[in-house]
Amino acid sequence: MEQLTKRRLTNITIGLLFLFSGIEYAVILPTIWAYLQTLDAEPYFLGLGLSAFSFSGLIASPIFGRVSDKTQRTKPIILFANLFEIAGNFMYFMGYSKWLLLGSRLVAGIGTGAGACIFGYLTRSTTTEERATVFAVVMAARQAGLLIGPGFNLFLRLCNFNLGPFKVNKYTSPGLFMCLMWIILQVIIIFMYYDLPLVPKRKSQRRLISTEEEEEPLVHDDDDGNYAAAENNQYGSINEDEKLRVPLINEMDGENSIVDDRQYIPNGHIDEESKTNDNPFHNFSATKEYLREEVVVVLTAQFITLFNQTALETMVTPITQKYFHFGELENSLMYCMCGVEVIVGFFLVRWLSTKFTDRVILAVGLVICNISCIWCLIFLANPKGSFAILLSEFVVGVFLQILGLPFVAVSQVSLFSKVTAEKTQGFSQGFRRSIGGLATILGPMWAGGLTNNLYIMLGVMMGLLTLLTIMMILSYSYLVEPPPTLISTVNRRNIDDDC
Repeated sequence: MEQLTKRRLTNITIGLLFLFSGIEYAVILPTIWAYLQTLDAEPYFLGLGLSAFSFSGLIASPIFGRVSDKTQRTKPIILFANLFEIAGNFMYFMGYSKWLLLGSRLVAGIGTGAGACIFGYLTRSTTTEERATVFAVVMAARQAGLLIGPGFNLFLRLCNFNLGPFKVNKYTSPGLFMCLMWIILQVIIIFMYYDLPLVPKRKSQRRLISTEEEEEPLVHDDDDGNYAAAENNQYGSINEDEKLRVPLINEMDGENSIVDDRQYIPNGHIDEESKTNDNPFHNFSATKEYLREEVVVVLTAQFITLFNQTALETMVTPITQKYFHFGELENSLMYCMCGVEVIVGFFLVRWLSTKFTDRVILAVGLVICNISCIWCLIFLANPKGSFAILLSEFVVGVFLQILGLPFVAVSQVSLFSKVTAEKTQGFSQGFRRSIGGLATILGPMWAGGLTNNLYIMLGVMMGLLTLLTIMMILSYSYLVEPPPTLISTVNRRNIDDDC
């Protein structure tokens, strides 16, 4: 089979994996609260059930990502992780008690750790220019699942029969359905997913200059792509006092081209030791990698936006039940319409990513999120008025929240992949997803206990968004990938310190 065909089949399989994860979310979220009520669960169990899924993913993501970086293989990891999805959803189907339901989400969440391996693979197999576009398509696949999922609920809610000792009804059927879906995906992965060798990026001619020749260090670019020198500034791993030889890249290929893509890492990190050491974690330092200004801002964006998103998602079902008397059908239709908006949003961001930088898209997303939170704080914290007015205010708030999601989600993932080392992307993406997992744990728990005190819940969310906005403004000039004409070698002094 040709490499191109294998790559297409692999990409289709990746899309299906994210599609199924979206479907799982969409078929379970509208009914889990009512399911818990049939098991005499306390209200806080809703937050626990949603958080358990994220908690196990938080632990599994960096582990699976690290294994992927060391082995340079993803297929066995995905197959292994998928077993937990199958087992967890079958446990959800059994549903003998609220504790088994809680455990089912904990087990199924381990399967989400495979996402770290996939994002690492996508980072290593794409250029920085096309990365945001690729990430947008992958995320859109999950949102397509969110769109399709409620459609499955339309017939799952009609189930009412016995399967051996198990009762199949509108609450247990989503677990059985997703168990079968993940089994189908397991077969697809076996026959359609391939661990392909990395496609070499175009070789580039390089010339070496010494930073000793520069009176001032080079720093990031402005919006027009112009690079400037500034005193006492540094970008990423490029330090003012480093006496290193910095490779510059000429866009023209020539006979003087040296090393291939495996030595060129387009995010500010060149590891000379990689020529002689196959261990991607050789001389790796988590503090030096992640405690940099631009990385901290991106990870903060990941945490705060997911915290706010999951908190709002948790409060939506109780609000629609209290003020609009929505049932499973109405909630499913609502999530279906939200899915349409999100998919359109992701494809809009996909187009905008070819026109604007990631940081511009992130800024636009934060503006929309701030407007959404202010709207909810004003109109939804203490709803008053007729049914039509309340519904209109609710729809506008949800619309604005969903509109900002694709902008922030795609831009921060793309930025993170560019400001961290490519050779350890599996672990880095796992770490990023763990930060997101922590947010999706705390968000539902925070909202679940404050559904009757929305001023406090929304006020804290507004405060977090304000903090993130300030951080982004102060660090805006750093939120850009290291220029392709300036790539630093490993900081020898830091290596000596590590040794």
